[in-house]
This record gives sequence, structure tokens and C-alpha cells, in this order.
Amino acid sequence: MQGLWLKLRSFAFVCLIILGTILSIAECYAAKISGMRVGQGVGSVRIVFDADSKFDYKVFTLSEPNRLVIDTQGVEVSSAVANNRDENVFVKNVRLGSAGVSGIRIVFDLQKPVLVKKAFILPPQSNFNWRFAIDLEAASERDFVSRLGNSHAISSDDYNSADVVTRKVENQPSVNKVAQSKRKVIVIDAGHGGVDPGAIGYRGTYEKNITLSMSKELKEKLDKNSKYKVYLTRNRDVFIPLRDRVKIARKYDADLFISIHADSARNRKAVGLSVYTLSETASDKEAAALAEKENKADIVAGLNFAEHSKEVSDILLNLAQRETNNSSSEFATLLSGQMSKIVKTVSNTHRFAGFAVLKAPDVPSVLLELGYLSNPTEERQLRQKSYRNKLADAAVKAIDKYFQNPKH
Repeated sequence: MQGLWLKLRSFAFVCLIILGTILSIAECYAAKISGMRVGQGVGSVRIVFDADSKFDYKVFTLSEPNRLVIDTQGVEVSSAVANNRDENVFVKNVRLGSAGVSGIRIVFDLQKPVLVKKAFILPPQSNFNWRFAIDLEAASERDFVSRLGNSHAISSDDYNSADVVTRKVENQPSVNKVAQSKRKVIVIDAGHGGVDPGAIGYRGTYEKNITLSMSKELKEKLDKNSKYKVYLTRNRDVFIPLRDRVKIARKYDADLFISIHADSARNRKAVGLSVYTLSETASDKEAAALAEKENKADIVAGLNFAEHSKEVSDILLNLAQRETNNSSSEFATLLSGQMSKIVKTVSNTHRFAGFAVLKAPDVPSVLLELGYLSNPTEERQLRQKSYRNKLADAAVKAIDKYFQNPKH
């Protein structure tokens, strides 16, 4: 009888252990994510997770490779999440890992740089249970790098960071270290080209040749600095539509775009270098006339690109961010200051006009007018490599000063 009693007591003890384990697991996973869907918008994506109750979370991005990371606490995640195949332009290859004692990490590989705009829990409503939503927005490589890591994470109020032990594979260099190691991308645009000669000088000098020579010489000087990666929109005598030049800058995720030109005027005494940044309203009648003339460069080679550019221009102008415009003006001021030390500049050297080539919404951009080819003296100077090298040296000094500002 005593032996039976001992067996029953041992069985009860085992049952208590099993029950305790079950309760512990139930407490550990207080919620369950049963599914996921991805909705594609214009330049944005919303990821929605279906859950049976609310839970704590932290959302952030990492690089090398670029990825979106979601750390959860007290959540069981269905394998249906990892098997999701909703097509979109931002995220792909969902995989699951661990995040601390009771956390699950959901990782999305990114196809394009993004910013996490919002992350929030939605309570049950109509036919929906609890939902966890994340809104992503397209971003430049520069903005993506500036928002990496835990310091820019969006998390629920009760998320316990101390409970999360991140796997070594997910460890990431600090944001500053990543930003410092990234070379600044500069795109130099040689104005005109091919069937579009641009301005023609007093002695027959073609603007397209001067701008190409100057662009190559400036690139050669910048290439000596390992901090910079420099691209040319053209490296030979070819025609490139204005808005394709903007696309090139955005393709390379440029940190700075410099379009190089040479001016002309009916008055052969007109002289001086000038720097332009984008404005819907030109700073004076001369600036407006120059912008109109340059923008018509797309009406060549039998194709009138300007016929459908109004809508594109409006979209780009609406997208133009105040921060980008401020950065453009900041660099224009530095460039004007350096140039005024060595060559003749026009009054109010930094000017504003609606140049199509300056309309990249997220790339600080300036247009540099080297001088007047219609002026015999400046035409002769611009044909001289020594004079162009002097201009290039001044431009390099301005670029160096611009990127000394940590925000760039």
C-alpha cells in the first residue's frame, strides 16, 4: 500500500512539473502571430501581422546586408509568416530567429533603402482581430544609413530592451562608424553634348566642349580623395536629356550633384561666374531667361521632351524637400565664396532659377556657370586648362568644406 502511495505521489509531482512547464510556456508566449500580408503603395509599403492579442515590439533597420528587423517579446510566430510571398518592391526573404529569452526576431531582407515611418498595434475591429502594422517609405541610401540601429528604433512603451540578447550574426557597427566608412557620392554633369552644342563663343568655342573638359578635370582632382566616389553624367560628346541627368544622380544615390555650364549674352561685355540653385521663381529676369533657354535643350535630336515635362516638373517640385533645398543653398554659398576669391563673379553670385537639371527631390544640386563665352576674354580663359584647373581647385575646397558638416 505504501509503495502505491509513493508511486501516486511521484506521478502527481511529475504532473505538477508538466503543468508548470505548460504554464511557463503559455506565459512566455502570451500572443501568437498567425499570419502576415504586405500592401504596396506609391513609394511605400505597409506590413500587417495578424495576432490574437497585443504584444511588445521593437522595429529598426540594419545594413550589410540591408534589412528590416522586428524584435518581439512574448510572441509565438506561425511559420506562415516566413512562407509569405506577397510581392512588393521593398521587402523579401522573411526569416525568423531568436531575440532574448522570450522573443522572436523577424527579419526582412530589403530590396531598396527604406525608412520606418510608423509601427503600431491596432485593436480588434469588425472582422479583424489584433493587428500589428509597420509603414515603410522609400529613402535615399544617405537617409537610410543615417537611421540605422537601435538608437532609431520604434518600440512599444513596455518593450524591455534589457531582456533582448541579440545573436552575434545580427551585431552591427554603430551608425557613426557606418556613416564614416561610406564614401560621399558626387555626380558631375557636363552640360549639353552631342547634337546640342550649347552656347557658342565669340570665336566659335562650343559650350559642350568646355563643360566636358572642366567636368573631367574636376573629377580627376576629386578622385585623389578616398572620401569621394565621383561619376560623370557623360564622359564623351553625347546628348543626354536633362531629366535623364537627374535620373543618373538618383541612380547613384548622389550626395551632391554639380551641373557645369558656360553662359552667353548679347552684350559681349557681360562677364562673371555664377552659381544657381533651384527655385520655382527666378531671382531676376536674367535668371529666368537663362533657365528657359537651358531647359529647351531637350528639344533636339527630333524629340521634344519638354512637351510632357510639365507634369514631371510639377511632381518633382512637389517632392522637393526643404532640407535638400537648404543643403543646395549651403553648398552654393560655399562655392560662390571660393570662386569669388580667384575669378570675377557676377553680382549676387548665388542665384535662383527653375533649371530642370536641378530638380532631383532628394539630391542637393547646383548649376555652375563658369563665365560668358560671348565675352572674348572669358572665352579665351575657359579654353585654357590652367584657368579651368584654378576653377576646379576652388570647387574642391568648397566640396571639402561642405562635407565637413556632419549632417552631410
